[in-house]
Amino acid sequence: MSFQLMDVETEYEKDKNLKRGDIQILVEWMDKQPHLPKATELQLVLFLQSCYYRLEAAKTAIDNFFTVRTLCPDIFGTPSVETLKQQLSVSTINVLPKKTPEGYSVIVMKLLDPNPEHYHNVSQINFSDLTLMLSLHQKGTSTGIITIFDMKGLAFGHLTRFNLVAIKKHLFYIQEAAPIRIKGVHYINVVPFMDKIMAMVKPFMKKELVQLLNFHTDSMESLFKFVPKEIMPEDYGGEGPSLATLHEQNRKNLLENMDFFRWLDTLKVDESKRPGKPKNAGEIFGVDGTFKKLEVD
Repeated sequence: MSFQLMDVETEYEKDKNLKRGDIQILVEWMDKQPHLPKATELQLVLFLQSCYYRLEAAKTAIDNFFTVRTLCPDIFGTPSVETLKQQLSVSTINVLPKKTPEGYSVIVMKLLDPNPEHYHNVSQINFSDLTLMLSLHQKGTSTGIITIFDMKGLAFGHLTRFNLVAIKKHLFYIQEAAPIRIKGVHYINVVPFMDKIMAMVKPFMKKELVQLLNFHTDSMESLFKFVPKEIMPEDYGGEGPSLATLHEQNRKNLLENMDFFRWLDTLKVDESKRPGKPKNAGEIFGVDGTFKKLEVD
């Protein structure tokens, strides 16, 4: 492989709750699942840790992860370099270099180009997953993830470009498949039509996720109760690198690791070999595989 990933030995050293014996159980379980691809030891560590070391929960997440990614290549596949560069010009999605005192990783998302005509919802979801997957494989586990959506520049015209089928699939993936522990979702520079956005996406959220939503309407001070000001980018009065600096670092990292994404893309589920009934998008998401445009009143 022409890319560098986290050394799995470092994971065992930093987390005494990780047991090699449990990972071996997952290895042996995967060997008995003819439909699943061969996951790496690091990936099994990511799943076991994110599921709080519960083996059965990890097995479910592993199956969901590879199944959803296989069924939704337009959301989770590898984009062309040209497409990725286009999305990098539309928004910035960055994992902050420093974690919270609790050890949570912090992701900040913000539009760079406010023109709704340049916004492609499915490609932006794909961009966010590329950033997340590369970070997990390069940096390893964390005790949790906090996501901050800076809504500055978001216009009502963006809502007409939301793809509810893709959003539903992505939210299922985030809640039931991705090897992460969600600890908070924060919205800053909240737009007046936030209620319409929530009306669209809330039906796809479990109550546990809804309880993690926070809307900071008056000032940044309420956010700093969750994320220390000093680790935030200087754009928000913090001591961290600017969004522009972080964006350029992430841009370079993503474009230099296209081989990683292509490799990840090879880890497919073969539904013809799944014990029992094969799964499809309709069964998992309750929708067909087509993407329909959303109409907003």
